Amino acid sequence: MTLVRWNPMREMLNFENDVNRLYGDLVGRPFEGEAASVWAPKVDIEENKEGYVLKAELPGMKQEDIKISISDNQLVIRGEKRREVENGDTTYHRVERVYGAFERAFTISKAVRADKIEALYRDGVLEIHVPKAEEARAREIQIKTGS
Repeated sequence: MTLVRWNPMREMLNFENDVNRLYGDLVGRPFEGEAASVWAPKVDIEENKEGYVLKAELPGMKQEDIKISISDNQLVIRGEKRREVENGDTTYHRVERVYGAFERAFTISKAVRADKIEALYRDGVLEIHVPKAEEARAREIQIKTGS
């Protein structure tokens, strides 16, 4: 008999797999190789002393199909990736690329300068620079000597 060390993470992963399998049986699973019907672009968020930088992967999108807004400490990126329309005599053997509308919202916990937000779209990557407000920036406090 071999002793197996109990690993709570393994138990949680097994539970997650069971729930996913049950859900898949109830609502149906996509065909093998079928792309997910909901598209959410991948985003990296960095913070430095000056502010935040968000980088979103939006390959194949046109700049005019992307909208950015900020309200109540929520930065929202939304857009739509449209599928190119082919002529009627085209037969698809496989369609894996994802198309459609998306929306990603991010809560920014500190005060920012909404009027100074800048966005750049280059090579399929959207880069948003969100500067912190002066009161949200870390600052060093000088210690005075007592006399």
